[in-house]
Amino acid sequence: MQITLIAIGKTDNPELAKLITLYEKRLKHYIKFQFLIIPDIKNSKNLSEAQQKEKEGELILSNIQPADVVTILDEKGKQFSSMEFSQFLQKKMNSGLKNLVLIIGGPYGFSEQVYQRSNGQLSLSKMTFSHQMVRLFLVEQLYRGFTILRNEPYHHQ
Repeated sequence: MQITLIAIGKTDNPELAKLITLYEKRLKHYIKFQFLIIPDIKNSKNLSEAQQKEKEGELILSNIQPADVVTILDEKGKQFSSMEFSQFLQKKMNSGLKNLVLIIGGPYGFSEQVYQRSNGQLSLSKMTFSHQMVRLFLVEQLYRGFTILRNEPYHHQ
């Protein structure tokens, strides 16, 4: 299985980018992982929130294949403990899935078309985080999930 993480816009904070890269490298010891960054929409100040979500949605959907299983990060999504998230990953791998696509939306969320294409929704917390911080939290949780599956000492209960 491959995991593809799609996010809108580059990470502006160099410290965050460095940590994300650290966990990306660690994660690649367990699974094929791709981090796809879709560039910010140009002239977005001239667009309404709905128009920006539509344009971002078109770009997101153009990077998804028909056979991909898509999970979007959404505040209304299912919440997991780290142990439950590792079981979620194991079930996806056991199902013979080729590519699990996780999507972090832009600052206004997702277009209706992206919601319709998704196969599920995941929430990291009831709290709201910046979409840049969520990248770090998600790659760290992916790494943690795989260390749990391998019974490695990273996660403590």
